[in-house]
Amino acid sequence: MSHPRLRALAATLRNHTALVRRQARGDAGYTTETIVVTALLVVLALTVVGIIVAKVLAKAHSIDLG
Repeated sequence: MSHPRLRALAATLRNHTALVRRQARGDAGYTTETIVVTALLVVLALTVVGIIVAKVLAKAHSIDLG
């Protein structure tokens, strides 16, 4: 026969494990959505930086130093 405290500990661990599994299943879509939105923002930021760099370089090359 098991010790009562060990049975209580085992029950608590089972309950906690079940809770963690339920929470992990509920957040699965959120992670994917976050990754997609972050990737789109990175692409947008790189595009904006590329446009700004191109304009600055074009302006710098058009300056007459002589």
